[in-house]
Amino acid sequence: MKAIHKNLHLTLSTIAILVVGATYGLHPNTFLPLFFDFNVEGTDLNHVFRAMMGCYFALGIYWGYSVLFQKYWRGATLSVIFFMGGLAAGRILSMIVDGIPSTAFTVGTILELIFVVWGFLNLKFYAKE
Repeated sequence: MKAIHKNLHLTLSTIAILVVGATYGLHPNTFLPLFFDFNVEGTDLNHVFRAMMGCYFALGIYWGYSVLFQKYWRGATLSVIFFMGGLAAGRILSMIVDGIPSTAFTVGTILELIFVVWGFLNLKFYAKE
């Protein structure tokens, strides 16, 4: 049971980042207009979103790998903290500069902050392992 609790943070982070990455990159001109107030037109913009997908997939694969191979657990947990923390910091800056976004983006910010705090707590709780 302890292993499930320890790895739940990385498992949920993996699922979340792979789903978001797939949404960004598999069919950006189809999916992104459903969530954002713009259309994805042109090869260059598709290229940008598919590159983002690649970055998200790389992190997701690393996080999932670290669940299976525990010697990478600490590094993966730190990378979740930095990645989600960076996203949340950027969103909070945007809230200050641009105003409050839609509910979906506000919830996303809250979830990112939860993953950051949860990661720090896991590092503290499982420090001896």
